Amino acid sequence: MTSGVAWRPDAASIEATNVHRFQREHGIATFAQLVRRSIDEPEWFWDAVVRFLGIPFAEPYASVLDASRGIEWATWFNGGRLNLADACVDRWAREAPDRVAVRWEGEDGTERSWTYAELRVEVDGLAIQLDLEGIGRGDAVGIFLPMLPETVAALLAVMKLGAVFLPLFSGYGPEAISSRLNDAGAKALIFADGTYRRGQTVDMMSTAVRAMEDVPSIVTTVVVPRLAGGRAWNRVPDGPFPTRMVDSEHTLFIAYTSGTTGRPKGSVAVHGGFGVKVAEEVAFQFDVRADDTLFWFTDMGWIMGPWEVAGTLANGATLALYEGAPDWPEPDRLWSFVSGHGVTVLGISPTLIRALMPHGDDVVRRHDLSKLRILGSTGEPWNEDPWHWYLDVVGGGRCPIINISGGTEVGACFLSPHPVEAIKPMSLGGPSLGMAVDVFDDSGRPVRGAVGELVCTKPWPGMTRGLFQDPERYLETYWSMYPGVWRHGDWASIDADGEWFLHGRSDDTIKVAGKRLGPAEVESVLVSHAAVVEAAAVGIPDEVKGEALWCFVVLGADVEVTDELRSSLAALVADRLGKSFRPSAVRFTTALPKTRNAKVLRRAIRSSVLGGDPGDLSALEDPSTLEAVRAAR
Repeated sequence: MTSGVAWRPDAASIEATNVHRFQREHGIATFAQLVRRSIDEPEWFWDAVVRFLGIPFAEPYASVLDASRGIEWATWFNGGRLNLADACVDRWAREAPDRVAVRWEGEDGTERSWTYAELRVEVDGLAIQLDLEGIGRGDAVGIFLPMLPETVAALLAVMKLGAVFLPLFSGYGPEAISSRLNDAGAKALIFADGTYRRGQTVDMMSTAVRAMEDVPSIVTTVVVPRLAGGRAWNRVPDGPFPTRMVDSEHTLFIAYTSGTTGRPKGSVAVHGGFGVKVAEEVAFQFDVRADDTLFWFTDMGWIMGPWEVAGTLANGATLALYEGAPDWPEPDRLWSFVSGHGVTVLGISPTLIRALMPHGDDVVRRHDLSKLRILGSTGEPWNEDPWHWYLDVVGGGRCPIINISGGTEVGACFLSPHPVEAIKPMSLGGPSLGMAVDVFDDSGRPVRGAVGELVCTKPWPGMTRGLFQDPERYLETYWSMYPGVWRHGDWASIDADGEWFLHGRSDDTIKVAGKRLGPAEVESVLVSHAAVVEAAAVGIPDEVKGEALWCFVVLGADVEVTDELRSSLAALVADRLGKSFRPSAVRFTTALPKTRNAKVLRRAIRSSVLGGDPGDLSALEDPSTLEAVRAAR
């Protein structure tokens, strides 16, 4: 692992950050001391965050934390009443009505923006419509929309009513939608008539209609006319719609994660815990202030969608949204968007950076990205060359890469660098503020300088309140390996300097002749070869070794497939990682199966080789990639 520091803040930039102002306000001398105190005294820290960020509670909470039922069922801000919609739109519509809340661009070039005052009108109009249709406190409402301004309004309107939103990936098919709606007993579905993707129109209405045929609980729908044009809802409120204050533990949304087997898991987020945790992350890790514009390339069906809406708007900043593909109709589309909308905080996945790099540096540099000041990433481990490209070419060497890791069930993140500290290449810095994370070996002992399981030993506000209607599955999934300790399912390590690194999902781990290997380690080696654009590593059952290492490689456009290249790639892995990890197979494919937010589905690759059940593939962007893997040679 690289030991040198790649980015370091100067004194002036440190002084200006939100997290340094918080540190100074509480008389804490160093950032390291703040991290330590936030972990040792979580009740002090999260109460101080609420006050520092001015998160409005209609009724104050009596206690910050109640873990009397055990760490697994901890609750936060007990006795308090609030509504996250009040924190995200109502207060700014009063205090800064003309500030831009949402700035949007469609793939077809259409642009729109809403101020906070305009956003509130849209939110209240939909809330009135849903209220008249009988949607109220605790009712589940599916949100099947592309990234539109109306998508933000839909989330906030459901919040206002005290209802529960179900964020659904905009690329889902009917079965994936209906299974989630049925699991939650949804009473309403908000969907678009369609969207644009790579110059084509995508018919979302027929998908939604087919899905609802199998969901008897649906009583009303709202259609957003993205393709047809016009207003999505005709209700224009005479005045502010009264936001319904709810208990801090009232369910905010249920986010369904894709499982490798069985039905998807419904992670339960609540108004108080999720709202406070995400507002803190966006303020302290990404240093978002009122004059910032945050854009994260994601979909509302993944946790980063609700994360960017709640975190950006709770801090009174501007949220930028883009509807389509990042490289269409030209490979510079993403950079054109970032420049044109004055994005100051950009979030992206390592896989997407790897996919955009081959287009060259000039594609980025022809655009003015000087307003960027923070770069974000999440989703998977980095390898070094793309990380440096992101830092130097996209960020001009000026912007820290805030590489975060958490998940849907975490409600936010466990690990993150902060813009007040030096950052090593590919590092996740250390624990997020208030997060008691560690790395354990199989017997539950902390390890340093070696790879182990990422765990959390204390509760945190954003943690899921179980899995919807499945408490036993929740306990088995996260709490059964180490009693009283959350095991997240990621491999992690901490180096001699206390810097944290991820090595992929522990269920993706390859075990060759008794030796564990993270797929990200292999993939980083492979993509360092000039001929390789992308790579994926999986373990295939082997009678002698237990598992054999198989590598699937996407080559550059003009690279010829030869046995010599195959041998040189295998030799490169063996040279870098050890002879025992020489791949048993190197297969060349034209594409890798990915989700729309660019995560590689390794289990789908493995099942393509073995002919087994790949599990839930509802988030797969392009099913033809599975055929490409099967045809790999």
